[in-house]
Amino acid sequence: MNNSALSVLNTVFGYAEFRKPQDEVINTVINGNNALVLMPTGGGKSLCYQVPALIRSGCAIVISPLIALMQDQVNALTLLGVKASFLNSSLDHQQANNVEQALMQGQLDLLYIAPERLTQPRMLSLLQQCNIALFAIDEAHCVSQWGHDFRADYLQLSLLPQQFPLVPRIALTATADPRTHKEISEKLQLDDAKHFVAGFDRPNIQYRIGQKANARQQLLNFIRHEHAHDAGIIYCLSRKKTEETANWLCQQGLQALPYHAGLPNEVKELHQNRFLREDGLIIVATIAFGMGIDKPDVRFVAHLDLPKSIESYYQETGRAGRDGQAANAWMVYGLQDVIKLKQMLDKSQAPEQQKRIERQRLDAMLGLCEITTCRRQTLLHYFAEHLAKPCGNCDTCITPVEKWDGTDAARKALSCVYRSGQRFGVNHLIDILLGKNSAKITQFQHQQLTTFGIGTELDTNQWHSVFRQLVSRGYIYADMDSFGAFKLTDKCRPLLRGEESVELRKDNTQLSKKQNARKSSKSKVKANVPEHAEPLWQALRALRKKLADEHGIPPFTVFHDSALIDMITTKPGNREQLLAISGVGVSKLDKYGDQFLAVLSEFDA
Repeated sequence: MNNSALSVLNTVFGYAEFRKPQDEVINTVINGNNALVLMPTGGGKSLCYQVPALIRSGCAIVISPLIALMQDQVNALTLLGVKASFLNSSLDHQQANNVEQALMQGQLDLLYIAPERLTQPRMLSLLQQCNIALFAIDEAHCVSQWGHDFRADYLQLSLLPQQFPLVPRIALTATADPRTHKEISEKLQLDDAKHFVAGFDRPNIQYRIGQKANARQQLLNFIRHEHAHDAGIIYCLSRKKTEETANWLCQQGLQALPYHAGLPNEVKELHQNRFLREDGLIIVATIAFGMGIDKPDVRFVAHLDLPKSIESYYQETGRAGRDGQAANAWMVYGLQDVIKLKQMLDKSQAPEQQKRIERQRLDAMLGLCEITTCRRQTLLHYFAEHLAKPCGNCDTCITPVEKWDGTDAARKALSCVYRSGQRFGVNHLIDILLGKNSAKITQFQHQQLTTFGIGTELDTNQWHSVFRQLVSRGYIYADMDSFGAFKLTDKCRPLLRGEESVELRKDNTQLSKKQNARKSSKSKVKANVPEHAEPLWQALRALRKKLADEHGIPPFTVFHDSALIDMITTKPGNREQLLAISGVGVSKLDKYGDQFLAVLSEFDA
C-alpha cells in the first residue's frame, strides 16, 4: 500500500486501515490507470477516489447525478480540511464564476459536477485549461439504458477518454448484474480498466418478504415493534400512495414525510434535508428518492409495493445500515402488484427487446419473493456471487417456510381459467371456485361450469395465493389488452395432463410470534450501548446534534454512531486517545475534540 495513501486515510479521514479492495483500487488510480469498481453500499466507494484526489497533482472531477447531495458531500469534505466545491444549477452566475476561478487557479482538491454540465462545450474547454487529477464517475449504473436509474447524460461521458486521454478514470456503482456490468464497461470505454468486484453481500441487513393482508397495519406493527424512533425509508409505487401513507403514519403518531418527483423542488429539498439532519424521521417515497443517500443510520427500508427488479430492490434496500449496524429490509406484496407491474410494462413504449429483458428481471424479482430457501443466497446468485451456506439472517432462514402439495388446487385454478373462456380476472375466478352466486356469475351463467364450487376447501385469501404463485411461476398471465383477464401459457399443459406436480408455499401474512416478541439487539444500534451508559450515549448525541445544527450539516457528518459507541467503550481521556478512534481525523479532532472530551470527562467523574 502506498504510504502516502495510508497517511491521508489516517490523518484526514481518521481511519486506521483500508478495507479490501480499497487499497488496490486506490493504488491503481494513483498510478494513473483506469478502474471500474462494483462495491456494496456502505463499502467505502468514495474513499476510492477521494484519497487519490489528495495525492495526485491537480483537481479531481467527480461526476454525480444528484444535485441535492453534492452540498452535503462537499460540506463533509470541507470539515475534514479538504478543498472541495461543486458546480450545478443551484448556484447563481456569480457563485458559479467563483468556483470556476478557484478551479482555474488550482485551489480545489475535488470538484463535484452534474453530467449535463460537464459535457457542455464551455465546461470542457475550461477543464482543458486545468490540471485534472482524475475523473470519478459515481453511480455509474446510470449509463445502462435498461437499468433502473438510467440518465441519458451519462451516455455522453464516453467523450472523456477522447478529450482527456492521459487522465485516469474511475467508475463506481453499488448495483450491477453481469449484463449491466458489461454495459458500463462498454459505454464508458473502460474495457482496458482494471475491474474490482468487492462482493454484494450486506450481512447486517435482514431480508424479510411477506404477503399483503392489511399492508398499512402490517407496516405499522413492524415499525412499532422493531423500529420506534428509528430513521427509515418506505417505498411505494405511486405518488398518490406515498402522500396517503405518509399522512396516515403521521396520524398514528410517527414522523413521516412524502417524497416524489411531482412535488415542488423546494418541498423535495426541504424533506430530504430534514431526513438527513433529523433523527428518527421516516421518508415515504417513490424511486425518485434515495440514489446516493449517505445517511448511515437508516435502520429499515420497507416496500409496500413490489419493486420492478432485483437491481431496484438491492439498490433500495442497500440504503439501510450503511454504518454496518444491523438493519431490516421489509416488504409485503400481493397479486395486484404483479398484475400492475406487468400492465405498466406491456403499455410502455420501450422496444420489444427491452421489454423482454424487463420481463425477465420482474420474473427474477418474483422468484426471490416466492422461494422457500435462503433469500440471501438467491439475491447474491443473481449478481453472480456464491454464498456457500444459508445466511441465517433472512425470514426463510429464521422461520423456515411451510410448503404444501398444491397440484390439485393448481389444476382446479387452471381449469377454471380455461372453462370460463380465459376472459376474467382473479376475483371472478375465485367466486366460481367457491360457488358464489354473484350477479356476475348469474349474468354469464357460470354456475353451470364444471369448476363451479369445486374449490371450497380453500378460502379467498388462499386462492389469491394460489393464483399469485401460478402467475409468478409462469403458468398463467394477466392479459392487459383484455382488462387483466387471466390466460394460460404453454407451461401449464403438463400440469393439467397430470404429468407434473407443484409444491406451493404456505403464506404467512403475520409476523411470527418469535419475530413479534423479539426485541432484537440486531435491529437497534443503541442496543450496542450498555444500559448503564444510556445517559452518556444521549449526551454525546445531543452534543453532536448541537454542533451539526451550528454548521448546517447532518449529525452523522460530525461523527457516525459507531464513533460515539467507540467513545463510550474506550473512554478516551485525552486528544491522542480520541484520535485513535475510527472516524476521528486531525481536522475533526481540532474542531470537536475538546467538546466531546469534556462530555466524556463529565460522565467519567
